[in-house]
Amino acid sequence: MNFSVDTNTSIVLLKESFKTALTKNIIVVALSIIISYINGVMVHTFLRHEILNEDPRYMLFIHMVLNDIIQLMLAVTLHVLSYVFYAINVSFCCLLLMIAIFCTQSTPLYLASMAIECYIAVCYPLRHAQICTVRRTYVLIALICTLGAFPVLPDIIVILAIDPLNFFRSTALCSREIVFRHPILQQKKDITDMVYLVFVWCILIFSYLRILMAAKAAKSDSQKARNTIILHAVQLLMSMLTYLAPIINNLLLYMFPKYILEVRFTTYLTVQILPRFLSPIIYGVRDQTFRKYLRKYFCNIAVHNRDVSVSIRINPAKVQT
Repeated sequence: MNFSVDTNTSIVLLKESFKTALTKNIIVVALSIIISYINGVMVHTFLRHEILNEDPRYMLFIHMVLNDIIQLMLAVTLHVLSYVFYAINVSFCCLLLMIAIFCTQSTPLYLASMAIECYIAVCYPLRHAQICTVRRTYVLIALICTLGAFPVLPDIIVILAIDPLNFFRSTALCSREIVFRHPILQQKKDITDMVYLVFVWCILIFSYLRILMAAKAAKSDSQKARNTIILHAVQLLMSMLTYLAPIINNLLLYMFPKYILEVRFTTYLTVQILPRFLSPIIYGVRDQTFRKYLRKYFCNIAVHNRDVSVSIRINPAKVQT
Protein backbone atom coordinates (compact mmCIF):
# COMPACT_ATOMS: atom_id res chain seq x y z
CA MET A 1 0.00 0.00 0.00
CA ASN A 2 1.30 3.45 -0.89
CA PHE A 3 1.36 6.01 1.85
CA SER A 4 2.66 9.56 2.10
CA VAL A 5 4.44 11.32 4.92
CA ASP A 6 4.81 15.08 5.27
CA THR A 7 8.40 16.00 6.08
CA ASN A 8 8.00 19.84 6.09
CA THR A 9 9.99 20.14 2.89
CA SER A 10 8.40 17.53 0.67
CA ILE A 11 5.90 14.71 0.50
CA VAL A 12 7.66 11.37 0.61
CA LEU A 13 5.81 8.41 -0.89
CA LEU A 14 6.41 5.21 1.03
CA LYS A 15 5.15 1.67 0.64
CA GLU A 16 3.52 -0.23 3.46
CA SER A 17 2.44 -3.86 3.34
CA PHE A 18 -1.26 -4.66 3.41
CA LYS A 19 -0.84 -6.69 6.61
CA THR A 20 0.87 -3.83 8.44
CA ALA A 21 -1.69 -1.28 7.26
CA LEU A 22 -4.57 -3.55 8.28
CA THR A 23 -3.04 -4.18 11.71
CA LYS A 24 -2.60 -0.46 12.36
CA ASN A 25 -6.17 0.33 11.36
CA ILE A 26 -7.57 -2.52 13.47
CA ILE A 27 -5.66 -1.20 16.49
CA VAL A 28 -6.91 2.34 15.93
CA VAL A 29 -10.55 1.35 15.34
CA ALA A 30 -10.56 -1.08 18.29
CA LEU A 31 -9.16 1.55 20.66
CA SER A 32 -11.64 4.14 19.39
CA ILE A 33 -14.58 1.77 19.99
CA ILE A 34 -13.44 1.03 23.56
CA ILE A 35 -12.83 4.68 24.39
CA SER A 36 -16.09 5.79 22.75
CA TYR A 37 -18.01 3.20 24.80
CA ILE A 38 -16.43 4.46 28.05
CA ASN A 39 -17.17 8.07 27.12
CA GLY A 40 -20.70 7.09 26.04
CA VAL A 41 -21.33 5.55 29.47
CA MET A 42 -20.18 8.82 31.04
CA VAL A 43 -22.63 10.82 28.91
CA HIS A 44 -25.46 8.37 29.64
CA THR A 45 -24.80 8.58 33.39
CA PHE A 46 -24.75 12.37 33.27
CA LEU A 47 -28.03 12.63 31.37
CA ARG A 48 -29.84 10.17 33.66
CA HIS A 49 -29.18 12.05 36.92
CA GLU A 50 -30.43 15.57 37.51
CA ILE A 51 -27.97 16.19 40.33
CA LEU A 52 -25.16 15.95 37.80
CA ASN A 53 -26.96 18.11 35.22
CA GLU A 54 -27.01 21.07 37.61
CA ASP A 55 -23.42 20.86 38.80
CA PRO A 56 -21.01 23.17 36.86
CA ARG A 57 -18.11 20.75 37.42
CA TYR A 58 -19.89 17.86 35.71
CA MET A 59 -21.35 20.13 33.04
CA LEU A 60 -17.86 21.16 31.98
CA PHE A 61 -16.65 17.57 32.24
CA ILE A 62 -19.39 16.12 30.06
CA HIS A 63 -18.96 18.80 27.40
CA MET A 64 -15.26 17.94 27.33
CA VAL A 65 -16.20 14.26 26.96
CA LEU A 66 -18.54 15.06 24.05
CA ASN A 67 -15.76 17.15 22.52
CA ASP A 68 -13.38 14.18 22.91
CA ILE A 69 -15.88 11.80 21.30
CA ILE A 70 -16.19 14.01 18.22
CA GLN A 71 -12.44 14.58 18.03
CA LEU A 72 -11.72 10.86 18.34
CA MET A 73 -14.25 9.95 15.65
CA LEU A 74 -12.76 12.50 13.24
CA ALA A 75 -9.17 11.47 14.00
CA VAL A 76 -9.98 7.81 13.34
CA THR A 77 -12.00 8.68 10.23
CA LEU A 78 -9.15 10.71 8.75
CA HIS A 79 -6.68 7.95 9.60
CA VAL A 80 -8.75 5.23 7.94
CA LEU A 81 -9.54 7.41 4.91
CA SER A 82 -5.83 8.06 4.38
CA TYR A 83 -5.34 4.32 3.94
CA VAL A 84 -8.52 3.42 2.06
CA PHE A 85 -8.82 6.32 -0.40
CA TYR A 86 -5.49 8.08 0.11
CA ALA A 87 -6.86 11.31 -1.40
CA ILE A 88 -10.35 12.72 -0.84
CA ASN A 89 -12.28 15.76 -2.02
CA VAL A 90 -10.70 18.96 -0.70
CA SER A 91 -14.02 20.57 0.24
CA PHE A 92 -15.01 17.56 2.33
CA CYS A 93 -11.52 17.48 3.81
CA CYS A 94 -11.80 21.15 4.82
CA LEU A 95 -15.03 20.42 6.67
CA LEU A 96 -13.47 17.51 8.58
CA LEU A 97 -10.35 19.50 9.39
CA MET A 98 -12.37 22.49 10.63
CA ILE A 99 -14.28 20.35 13.13
CA ALA A 100 -11.14 18.45 14.15
CA ILE A 101 -9.14 21.64 14.76
CA PHE A 102 -12.07 23.16 16.67
CA CYS A 103 -12.26 20.13 19.00
CA THR A 104 -8.49 20.01 19.41
CA GLN A 105 -8.30 23.66 20.47
CA SER A 106 -11.30 23.32 22.81
CA THR A 107 -10.00 20.44 24.95
CA PRO A 108 -7.23 22.40 26.79
CA LEU A 109 -9.71 25.25 27.35
CA TYR A 110 -12.13 22.85 29.04
CA LEU A 111 -9.29 21.59 31.24
CA ALA A 112 -8.39 25.17 32.21
CA SER A 113 -12.05 25.97 32.99
CA MET A 114 -12.36 22.87 35.18
CA ALA A 115 -9.20 23.90 37.03
CA ILE A 116 -10.69 27.35 37.71
CA GLU A 117 -13.91 25.77 39.01
CA CYS A 118 -11.91 23.47 41.29
CA TYR A 119 -9.87 26.44 42.51
CA ILE A 120 -13.03 28.37 43.43
CA ALA A 121 -14.55 25.32 45.14
CA VAL A 122 -11.45 24.79 47.32
CA CYS A 123 -10.34 28.35 48.00
CA TYR A 124 -13.76 30.06 48.12
CA PRO A 125 -16.19 27.32 49.19
CA LEU A 126 -18.77 29.74 50.62
CA ARG A 127 -18.98 31.72 47.38
CA HIS A 128 -18.75 28.76 45.01
CA ALA A 129 -22.52 28.42 44.59
CA GLN A 130 -22.83 32.13 43.79
CA ILE A 131 -19.93 32.27 41.34
CA CYS A 132 -20.30 28.93 39.56
CA THR A 133 -23.94 28.93 38.49
CA VAL A 134 -25.53 26.90 35.70
CA ARG A 135 -26.13 30.02 33.62
CA ARG A 136 -22.53 31.21 33.94
CA THR A 137 -21.31 27.73 33.09
CA TYR A 138 -23.23 27.81 29.80
CA VAL A 139 -21.76 31.25 29.08
CA LEU A 140 -18.29 29.83 29.76
CA ILE A 141 -18.96 26.88 27.43
CA ALA A 142 -20.06 29.31 24.70
CA LEU A 143 -16.85 31.29 25.23
CA ILE A 144 -14.80 28.08 24.96
CA CYS A 145 -16.54 27.21 21.69
CA THR A 146 -15.77 30.70 20.36
CA LEU A 147 -12.11 30.50 21.30
CA GLY A 148 -11.93 26.98 19.87
CA ALA A 149 -13.31 28.15 16.52
CA PHE A 150 -11.14 31.26 16.34
CA PRO A 151 -7.89 29.57 15.15
CA VAL A 152 -9.48 27.79 12.18
CA LEU A 153 -11.67 30.57 10.76
CA PRO A 154 -8.74 32.61 9.31
CA ASP A 155 -7.49 29.44 7.57
CA ILE A 156 -10.77 29.03 5.72
CA ILE A 157 -10.97 32.73 4.84
CA VAL A 158 -7.42 32.76 3.44
CA ILE A 159 -7.75 29.67 1.24
CA LEU A 160 -11.14 30.89 -0.03
CA ALA A 161 -9.53 34.21 -0.99
CA ILE A 162 -6.30 32.82 -2.48
CA ASP A 163 -6.98 29.38 -3.94
CA PRO A 164 -9.05 28.94 -7.13
CA LEU A 165 -12.36 27.06 -7.08
CA ASN A 166 -10.76 24.15 -8.91
CA PHE A 167 -8.67 23.48 -5.82
CA PHE A 168 -11.80 22.73 -3.79
CA ARG A 169 -13.06 20.32 -6.47
CA SER A 170 -9.77 18.43 -6.57
CA THR A 171 -8.60 15.59 -4.32
CA ALA A 172 -5.69 15.57 -1.89
CA LEU A 173 -4.34 13.79 1.14
CA CYS A 174 -6.45 15.19 4.00
CA SER A 175 -3.81 16.88 6.10
CA ARG A 176 -3.74 20.37 7.60
CA GLU A 177 -0.26 20.98 6.22
CA ILE A 178 -1.42 20.12 2.71
CA VAL A 179 -4.82 21.82 2.60
CA PHE A 180 -3.86 24.92 4.62
CA ARG A 181 -0.44 25.04 2.99
CA HIS A 182 0.20 28.78 2.71
CA PRO A 183 3.21 29.97 4.78
CA ILE A 184 1.21 32.72 6.46
CA LEU A 185 -1.23 30.12 7.81
CA GLN A 186 1.62 28.07 9.25
CA GLN A 187 3.00 31.16 10.97
CA LYS A 188 -0.45 31.99 12.30
CA LYS A 189 -0.83 28.42 13.59
CA ASP A 190 2.49 28.55 15.44
CA ILE A 191 1.63 31.87 17.07
CA THR A 192 -1.88 30.77 18.02
CA ASP A 193 -0.66 27.49 19.48
CA MET A 194 1.96 29.29 21.54
CA VAL A 195 -0.57 31.79 22.90
CA TYR A 196 -3.04 29.05 23.84
CA LEU A 197 -0.28 26.93 25.35
CA VAL A 198 1.02 29.72 27.59
CA PHE A 199 -2.49 30.89 28.52
CA VAL A 200 -3.71 27.47 29.60
CA TRP A 201 -0.54 26.51 31.44
CA CYS A 202 -0.57 29.78 33.39
CA ILE A 203 -4.14 29.10 34.50
CA LEU A 204 -3.33 25.50 35.44
CA ILE A 205 -0.18 26.34 37.39
CA PHE A 206 -1.85 29.18 39.28
CA SER A 207 -4.98 27.19 40.10
CA TYR A 208 -3.25 24.00 41.20
CA LEU A 209 -0.64 25.80 43.31
CA ARG A 210 -3.40 27.69 45.14
CA ILE A 211 -5.36 24.46 45.63
CA LEU A 212 -2.30 22.74 47.09
CA MET A 213 -1.56 25.68 49.38
CA ALA A 214 -5.17 25.76 50.57
CA ALA A 215 -5.11 22.02 51.27
CA LYS A 216 -1.95 22.37 53.36
CA ALA A 217 -3.29 25.43 55.22
CA ALA A 218 -6.49 23.58 56.08
CA LYS A 219 -4.43 20.54 57.20
CA SER A 220 -6.55 18.36 54.96
CA ASP A 221 -5.33 15.44 52.88
CA SER A 222 -2.58 17.26 51.02
CA GLN A 223 -1.26 13.97 49.62
CA LYS A 224 -4.58 13.32 47.90
CA ALA A 225 -4.67 16.87 46.56
CA ARG A 226 -1.11 16.50 45.26
CA ASN A 227 -1.94 13.21 43.53
CA THR A 228 -5.02 14.77 41.93
CA ILE A 229 -2.97 17.72 40.68
CA ILE A 230 -0.34 15.38 39.21
CA LEU A 231 -3.00 13.37 37.37
CA HIS A 232 -4.61 16.53 36.01
CA ALA A 233 -1.21 17.81 34.93
CA VAL A 234 -0.56 14.55 33.06
CA GLN A 235 -3.93 14.84 31.33
CA LEU A 236 -3.22 18.43 30.35
CA LEU A 237 0.24 17.49 29.10
CA MET A 238 -1.23 14.73 26.95
CA SER A 239 -3.80 17.15 25.50
CA MET A 240 -1.13 19.77 24.89
CA LEU A 241 0.89 17.28 22.85
CA THR A 242 -1.29 18.32 19.91
CA TYR A 243 0.52 21.65 19.89
CA LEU A 244 3.90 19.93 20.14
CA ALA A 245 3.18 17.09 17.72
CA PRO A 246 5.38 18.44 14.85
CA ILE A 247 8.31 18.91 17.24
CA ILE A 248 7.87 15.42 18.72
CA ASN A 249 7.54 13.89 15.27
CA ASN A 250 10.69 15.61 13.97
CA LEU A 251 12.61 14.65 17.10
CA LEU A 252 11.66 10.98 16.76
CA LEU A 253 12.49 11.05 13.05
CA TYR A 254 15.90 12.48 13.91
CA MET A 255 16.45 9.63 16.39
CA PHE A 256 14.94 6.92 14.17
CA PRO A 257 15.28 8.10 10.55
CA LYS A 258 14.64 4.63 9.11
CA TYR A 259 11.25 4.22 10.79
CA ILE A 260 9.22 7.06 9.33
CA LEU A 261 5.86 5.26 9.23
CA GLU A 262 6.34 3.73 12.67
CA VAL A 263 7.19 7.13 14.15
CA ARG A 264 4.15 8.69 12.50
CA PHE A 265 1.85 5.98 13.87
CA THR A 266 3.34 6.24 17.38
CA THR A 267 2.89 10.01 17.36
CA TYR A 268 -0.69 9.59 16.16
CA LEU A 269 -1.56 7.17 18.99
CA THR A 270 0.12 9.36 21.61
CA VAL A 271 -1.42 12.63 20.47
CA GLN A 272 -4.87 11.63 19.22
CA ILE A 273 -5.88 8.44 21.03
CA LEU A 274 -4.36 8.22 24.51
CA PRO A 275 -5.60 11.62 25.84
CA ARG A 276 -9.18 10.60 25.00
CA PHE A 277 -8.67 7.50 27.17
CA LEU A 278 -7.31 9.38 30.20
CA SER A 279 -10.08 11.99 30.47
CA PRO A 280 -12.91 9.69 31.68
CA ILE A 281 -10.57 7.97 34.14
CA ILE A 282 -9.12 11.12 35.71
CA TYR A 283 -12.28 13.21 35.79
CA GLY A 284 -14.99 10.54 35.93
CA VAL A 285 -13.97 7.27 37.55
CA ARG A 286 -11.86 8.94 40.27
CA ASP A 287 -14.69 11.30 41.25
CA GLN A 288 -16.66 9.81 44.16
CA THR A 289 -20.05 11.18 43.11
CA PHE A 290 -19.69 10.18 39.46
CA ARG A 291 -18.27 6.80 40.44
CA LYS A 292 -21.32 6.11 42.60
CA TYR A 293 -23.68 6.59 39.68
CA LEU A 294 -21.41 4.62 37.36
CA ARG A 295 -21.51 1.72 39.81
CA LYS A 296 -25.32 1.85 39.78
CA TYR A 297 -25.30 1.81 35.97
CA PHE A 298 -23.15 -1.31 35.74
CA CYS A 299 -25.07 -3.00 38.56
CA ASN A 300 -28.31 -2.41 36.63
CA ILE A 301 -26.74 -3.94 33.52
CA ALA A 302 -25.60 -6.97 35.50
CA VAL A 303 -29.06 -7.43 37.03
CA HIS A 304 -30.72 -7.07 33.62
CA ASN A 305 -28.40 -9.64 32.03
CA ARG A 306 -29.02 -12.04 34.91
CA ASP A 307 -32.81 -11.66 34.56
CA VAL A 308 -32.59 -12.25 30.81
CA SER A 309 -30.46 -15.34 31.36
CA VAL A 310 -32.92 -16.70 33.92
CA SER A 311 -35.86 -15.96 31.62
CA ILE A 312 -34.20 -17.83 28.75
CA ARG A 313 -33.55 -20.87 30.92
CA ILE A 314 -37.14 -20.91 32.20
CA ASN A 315 -38.78 -20.18 28.84
CA PRO A 316 -36.50 -21.56 26.11
CA ALA A 317 -39.39 -21.48 23.63
CA LYS A 318 -39.17 -17.64 23.55
CA VAL A 319 -35.70 -17.86 22.11
CA GLN A 320 -36.90 -20.07 19.26
CA THR A 321 -39.79 -17.77 18.44
